[in-house]
Amino acid sequence: MSSKKYICSGDGLPNWSNPISHAVVVNNMCFVSGQLSVNTSGEYVLGTALQEAELAFSNFFAALKNSGFTKNDVVFVDIAFDDLKDLPQINQLYIDLFPEGKRPARTIYQAQALPFGGKIKITGTAVKDIS
Repeated sequence: MSSKKYICSGDGLPNWSNPISHAVVVNNMCFVSGQLSVNTSGEYVLGTALQEAELAFSNFFAALKNSGFTKNDVVFVDIAFDDLKDLPQINQLYIDLFPEGKRPARTIYQAQALPFGGKIKITGTAVKDIS
């Protein structure tokens, strides 16, 4: 029997009225919704792709923490860009955030449009060892 926990708010997470859960935990897995460059007041923060990615990753990690997971539990990250020319900067951020040998699997793609005219959206999955 699976247990589910819905993370709709929490420490460090954007406080907004969108009808989403920032994350859903099912047993030993955490599914993090697409995180954007939104501050804790729920305001979209425009900036460079790198600035937006830093805030989106901060929200991603806050969703994990509020779910009882850490970045070391992340097994998959999905990154949507509005322009793939920003990939080199985001790759460097990814290297800085996830140490060699512990980097999650990842997909990247260019999206025609992202919410609020943003430059990046980050989604992912984390799994805890249950041994």
